[in-house]
Amino acid sequence: MDPHEHIEQFFRRHGSAFNDVGGFYVYRVDDTHPSHPSPFTRRDYYKIALLLEGEALITYADRSIPVKSGAVIFSNPMIPYAWQRVSEKQRYYFCLFTGEFVSNQLKRESPAESSLFKVQGDHVLFADEPAKERIAGIFEMMLQEAEGHYKYKYDVLRNHVQLLIHEALKIAPPVDSYSHTSSADRITELFLELLARQFPITATHDRIRIKTAAAFAAQLSVHVNYLNKSVKTVTGKTTTELIAAHVVKEARALLQHTNWDVAEVGYCLGFGHASNFNIFFRKMTGETPNRFRAGLLTQH
Repeated sequence: MDPHEHIEQFFRRHGSAFNDVGGFYVYRVDDTHPSHPSPFTRRDYYKIALLLEGEALITYADRSIPVKSGAVIFSNPMIPYAWQRVSEKQRYYFCLFTGEFVSNQLKRESPAESSLFKVQGDHVLFADEPAKERIAGIFEMMLQEAEGHYKYKYDVLRNHVQLLIHEALKIAPPVDSYSHTSSADRITELFLELLARQFPITATHDRIRIKTAAAFAAQLSVHVNYLNKSVKTVTGKTTTELIAAHVVKEARALLQHTNWDVAEVGYCLGFGHASNFNIFFRKMTGETPNRFRAGLLTQH
């Protein structure tokens, strides 16, 4: 399982053709545009959006932020998030760009170096009307440039991205608008969702990639101690216990419903050696994988 959404998947999810040229894409979305689910995950691309009309909820691992007209949102491959439309009508601009687009010319003023794009930083800002109009104007220039055939248009578009960043940096973040009231519940919900998303295993080339508390914390962009404390508070169980329970449940299903050998089952469940899988399975169930499978055969 790949924990990132690739830019090609974004276009597929929106029913659009993907053209891998230049690494930069910009759009104006009107209120007739159908709503597409935006799941909680990391993306392998950068995104800047300006909400012109409507309301939505953007959710990070430890907080949810309601956004409305004038909101400017920055995201990058380090920050997992989900976007949920609240209002029926919604108008906004957004641009997507890849790491290749960033690293090519943006240099020291690269978005990757801006606080707007770091894991710890201000990623949702609220522009007043004059700032909103200026930022909308930059998006309109981007749209016009992207449609043109100027030889150096991607250099021009990088300059427009820099202008967006500078306009956003002028905006003071309204810290008190961030909701932290149920952060433990939210982080636990996201942990369980991310855990469950790795299953079921359907082929021998499938393999779970995230199987430790530290790895889940890294995916959710939170400290492992914070994740462990939140999960324990909400569920009464540790992250390790919950991970192990899911893994052994899947192990039982694979041993019962496939003819894969034990080493293949162990590999799919993230164990590099069959002996490690045997030790884990016996610790969790009291018997080895082979004995478990043999017991199933004697029942039929």
